[in-house]
Amino acid sequence: MTEKKPSSASPSISPPMAMLMAMAVASPVALNIFAPVMPGLVEAFDTDQFTVQLGFTLYLLTLAIGQFVSGPLADRYGRRPILLWGFLIHIAGCLLGALAFEIWQVLLGRILQALGGCTGMLLARSILVEQHGRDKAAGYLGYITLGIASAQAIAPTLGGYMNLAFSWQSVFYLSMFMGSLVWLGAIFYVPNNTQPLGQGGGIGQLFGKYREVIKSRQYLYMVLSSTLIAACFFAFMTSAPFVVDQALAGNSADYGNWFLLVAGGFFLGSMTAGKISAKLGVYRMIPLGHSLSLLAAVVMLVLFITQGISYQALFIPMALFTFGRGLSQPNAQSAAISTATTAPATATGMLGFIQLLVGSAVAQITPLVIQIDLVMLPITLLLATVLALVTFKLGKAEV
Repeated sequence: MTEKKPSSASPSISPPMAMLMAMAVASPVALNIFAPVMPGLVEAFDTDQFTVQLGFTLYLLTLAIGQFVSGPLADRYGRRPILLWGFLIHIAGCLLGALAFEIWQVLLGRILQALGGCTGMLLARSILVEQHGRDKAAGYLGYITLGIASAQAIAPTLGGYMNLAFSWQSVFYLSMFMGSLVWLGAIFYVPNNTQPLGQGGGIGQLFGKYREVIKSRQYLYMVLSSTLIAACFFAFMTSAPFVVDQALAGNSADYGNWFLLVAGGFFLGSMTAGKISAKLGVYRMIPLGHSLSLLAAVVMLVLFITQGISYQALFIPMALFTFGRGLSQPNAQSAAISTATTAPATATGMLGFIQLLVGSAVAQITPLVIQIDLVMLPITLLLATVLALVTFKLGKAEV
C-alpha cells in the first residue's frame, strides 16, 4: 500500500501573520496612495474632476467584482494559485499606470491593480476565520485591520510628498514594488491550504454557493451594517482631497498631513478591537463602534454649520469616526463570515463585493453632492451611520 502524503488541506498549515498582513495591505495602499494625486491629474491630463475620480471609484468597483469572483475560485482551486495570478495582474496594472500617456491608461491600470490586489484582501480574512472561529478571529481581524489602518495612515501622506518631490507616476512604482514583494512571499509562505469543494462540479455550481450564503438574513444585515460605515470612509476619501485643494487652498502634502489624524483614529480603533473583541464579543463591539461614528458625524455637522469649513472641522471629527469604524468593522465582518461554515471564502467574497460596490457608488456620487453645499458631507455620514445601527439591530434579532 502506498503511503498517503499529508493533505495540503490540513488546518494546521498556515501562512505567518506577517504574510497575511502583507497580503491584506497591498491593495489598500494602492487604493489610498492615489487620493492625494487626483487634483494634480486633472491638470496633467487636461481632464475634469469627475473623470479623475473614476480612478478611485473604478478601483473600488473592480475590487467588488474581483472579490465576488475570487471567493468561489479560491474555494475551488485553492489560495495559492489565485493569489499568485492575482498579484501578477496587480503588478501589470501598476506598470501600466506608471507609463500612462493618456487618462484612460491610468484608469485601466487602476482596474488591473484592483482586480489582482483583491485576492490578498479576500484570502487573508477567510484564512483567519477558518482557523480561529468567530469571536477569536475578530481579534485577529482587528490586527489585520490595524495593518490596513497603518497603510492608510502612511499611503496618503507618502503619496502627497512623493507627488510633490517626484511625480504622480511614483505612486504607481511604489505599489508595484510592494506587490512584487507579496508575490515573492506567496511563493515561499502561502500553501495551497484548502479543502476542495465539489471537485467534480463546474464553476456554475461553485457560484451557486452565493445563493446559499445570501439566504442568511443575519449575514446580509451584518454585511450591510459594515458596508454603510465603510462607504462613509470612501466618500470622505474622494471628497476631502478636492475640499483641501479648492476650499482650503492646500496641496497634496497638506491633505496627507491632516489625513494622518483620520488614519490614526482607524489605527487606534483597530488596535483596541484586536485587544478586546474576544472578551466583549461581536454584539457589543459593533454598536459601540457605530455609536462613536454617529457622534463624530454629528460633531462635524455642528462645526460646519457654526464655524464653517476648516482643517480642524473636517479631519478631527473624521478621526473619531474612523476610530469607531476600527472597533465595528472587524467584528461585523467576523459575524457575517461565521454564518457560512461550508464556504468562508465565498462568504468573504460576497461581503467584499457588496461593501465595495456600494462604496464605489457613494464615493463617486458624494463629491458631486457636496458641490451643492459642503454640509452635505457630514449629513451623508450621519444618515449612513444611523442606517448601519438599524441593520445591526435587525441582524442581531436573527441570531
